[in-house]
Amino acid sequence: MNLRRKLLLVALCTLALPVAGWLYVRQMETLLREGQAQALVASARAVARSLVATGAALPQSSRGWYVQPAADPITVDGYGDDWAPLTPWSQPLGPRGSVLLAEDAGGLYLYVQQRSTQRSRADADDAGALRADHLVLELDRGDTRLRYLLASAAPGPFDARLLDAPVPGWPDRLAGQWQEDGGGWRVELRLPGALAIDRLGLGIYDASTGGDPLAVDARPLWRYSASLSQELARLAPEDTRVRVLAAPGWVLAQSGRLQSGGPQPGWFAALIYRALLANRVEDAAPWTQDAPRLDLPEIARAREGRPSTVWREGETRASVVLAAAVPIGAPGHVRGVLLLEQASTTVPLLANRALLTLLLTSFGVLLVAGGILLWFATRLSLRLGRLRDAAERAQLADGRLDGLFARGRFPMTAAEDEIGDLARSFERLFEAIGGYTDYLRTLASKLSHELNTPLAIVKSSLDNLEHALEANAALPPEAQPYLARARDGVARLGTLVRAMSEASRMERAIAAAEAEDVDLREVVRGCAEAYRPLIGARTLACELPGVPLPMHCAPELIAQALDKLLDNALSFTPADGWLRLGLVPRDDGAEITLANQGPPLPAAMQGRLFDSLVSLRDKATPGDAPHLGLGLYVVRLVAERHGGSASAGNLDDGSGVAFSLRLRNMPRQRL
Repeated sequence: MNLRRKLLLVALCTLALPVAGWLYVRQMETLLREGQAQALVASARAVARSLVATGAALPQSSRGWYVQPAADPITVDGYGDDWAPLTPWSQPLGPRGSVLLAEDAGGLYLYVQQRSTQRSRADADDAGALRADHLVLELDRGDTRLRYLLASAAPGPFDARLLDAPVPGWPDRLAGQWQEDGGGWRVELRLPGALAIDRLGLGIYDASTGGDPLAVDARPLWRYSASLSQELARLAPEDTRVRVLAAPGWVLAQSGRLQSGGPQPGWFAALIYRALLANRVEDAAPWTQDAPRLDLPEIARAREGRPSTVWREGETRASVVLAAAVPIGAPGHVRGVLLLEQASTTVPLLANRALLTLLLTSFGVLLVAGGILLWFATRLSLRLGRLRDAAERAQLADGRLDGLFARGRFPMTAAEDEIGDLARSFERLFEAIGGYTDYLRTLASKLSHELNTPLAIVKSSLDNLEHALEANAALPPEAQPYLARARDGVARLGTLVRAMSEASRMERAIAAAEAEDVDLREVVRGCAEAYRPLIGARTLACELPGVPLPMHCAPELIAQALDKLLDNALSFTPADGWLRLGLVPRDDGAEITLANQGPPLPAAMQGRLFDSLVSLRDKATPGDAPHLGLGLYVVRLVAERHGGSASAGNLDDGSGVAFSLRLRNMPRQRL
């Protein structure tokens, strides 16, 4: 991974800023909610105390029968079809019974249902009616209390019998409908509205389970109160909805409506708020205005005397509703629950505004920081790239310095940072390498010059010793081998000295060679024809272009390089092997290739074959001329003199080695 990518990854650390800001905005939104919740609870407490202080018609107990308004006409037939809209809010009666109460202008309707698989039938006037399945109905108004027995020996209409003494103005009989099925029995009847009862008692007796046949559960009747709603309208804060609930959650009065004042957030702001900022809110369905009863955890907590708040979804986009439920009445005697709701877009708008400001600021900071880091990484990469390129160009393959360093100073050595220190270190290193390389390049000529004199002294001393021994006395036989070895060593040492001197002279000769216009194809063809008598049983294939290949070059140097390549190839080619000489024109010159059958080149030596004093041949046996590794070095010098290069590599099929000589036209000299 390069520096720019690494610094870009480092720049991503600045993302911690918007994340921290996002957490801060969420915390701010939570604090705003808590503050608004506390304010709404305080308002709800004030309204609840006002209701108690003004003597509003509030429930006196925590239990009662709730009478719902009949939206549609009800037919007294014993079937529950007319009661279907009210069925979800049925009230339990006993362990297996339920009751529904509704009223309209015609009176009060009662629908009781008992689930039972066993039946004991009797009419209300029968002697054993109290031991059969029946319903006891108690009607209370002020100090007057009457009980009626509702029973029937068969499905259909029935007359309820009065169990107490008749009272003027109260009916002695109540007509109703009794229906049965496999799941139980049902009773439906209508009470005249003129009775104006304020308490109602109900008791179901199931003959299969037994119990007190006259027991009733008497409770006050609760209704939606228009007068209490008007009282709430005077006390409720603006743009809020307030509801008074009985302790079980029945709605007794309500006033106001939810209105979200102020600007409305757009769809994108709403999406941002709900996805990134909003804490969990409750569903709005259980809080619907049309429900006669609210069965919510907040109502239950308020019924126990603990105020409770909850945030729920609003009716408009991105709005939220805060609901506060507080008890009505003194602690230990809760008469009801006051539910105060307030819609708000202020919290989402403030939170969205803070978040968008934060995001824009963070995005700008991120862009600036990323741009600065990217610029710094780019500049650092470019400087390091220049230093790398200068280091690669500073030294040629033969160890000589070239490129920027050869023309003066190493780049960026004047910089005062760490890269400048590195450049100065490279400069000192290349100075040391250059001096050592120059020393090694001139070492052969120096050694050959210095060794000539002692070598001549040793050789002349051996000659004088041999002449003296011949003149005075014969050399002992055991000493003759030592004298022969000394002469052989002097001869080999002389060969080495002459070879080193020859290499130095060859470099100067190659550098001074003059170019001429020739047909390179004929030069290569002539060399190939001259090599055929020298390769013995080996085969030589020559692949040349079909047209002349004119080139401005030094043909003697090219022929000399081919001689060295052939001499090297013959050293590794089997006696019955093959050689292949080829010439290929290139855009900027030509390429000569000599391939031979033989062992592959070691991977570690492929880049060093053309250096001076490097050889892969076996050590010379006694009597053979030593291999100094100067042949391929001469090939490289010839290629460089022609502006090209020399290379070697193994053939793709692994059958041998190919040496390539890349040549370009030599520059023409001006007259």
